[in-house]
Amino acid sequence: MRVTAPAQLLPALCVTALLAACDSSPGRTDRAFTANGHVIAMSGGAGGAANACFTCHGLDGGGDGGAAPRLAGLDAGYLQKQLDDYALGIRPDDAMTRIARALDHQDRQKVSAYYAALPLPLPAPSSGQQAPGLYLNGDGSRGVVACASCHGAEGQGSGLGGAPAIAGQPAAYTLEQIDRWKSGKRRNDPRGVMAAAVKPLSDQEARAIALWLSRQPASPAPASASASVSASAAAAARPAASRETRRPDRSDGA
Repeated sequence: MRVTAPAQLLPALCVTALLAACDSSPGRTDRAFTANGHVIAMSGGAGGAANACFTCHGLDGGGDGGAAPRLAGLDAGYLQKQLDDYALGIRPDDAMTRIARALDHQDRQKVSAYYAALPLPLPAPSSGQQAPGLYLNGDGSRGVVACASCHGAEGQGSGLGGAPAIAGQPAAYTLEQIDRWKSGKRRNDPRGVMAAAVKPLSDQEARAIALWLSRQPASPAPASASASVSASAAAAARPAASRETRRPDRSDGA
């Protein structure tokens, strides 16, 4: 005997069938939006358009000249580590933590490699200004380590993941990071090297360093190494006046 559904139930059954069809291929949309690093940067990946990287960092990865830094040409290992640290809450930030958590580890790797491979923005004319003495030489009497010892004499970075290129970054961004290191809001530096390095700096000294760096042309990162190896980790292993007192909240767990 053939049984038919009452007419009043047909709309509900149709809706149920449609929902079942939608659920038949879970994750297909997410996979499409995370196909490669370029797609993730332009679409926001599984997090949606509100998380699209280009909206702050620009179509060319050059940043916005203010709070959003240049990503183009930075070390891939460094970029991936930062995204992982955002996702884990080690480098807390309202926007970036949300964005990073919407991506899995593989997606973060893809978008990091994409930005690392982008060409550098056209260099600004050199200011011809000499680097601040503290940047080049530090001040042992105050426990200030030379920034150049890890980041290079021209801010070009080391190519070792943990000591990124910092030349050509917006002064406002660099100053904000210095402030976060000093206050403990950012603590994803190996063995507390950065927190200790910037702690003795006055506001005027920090501004002078940030302004000088912002006026230096960005340069390609040296040959990349894994994110777990860094010049700052090597610096931490050296006896120095800047060695920080052991912190319970340090990101390396030591």
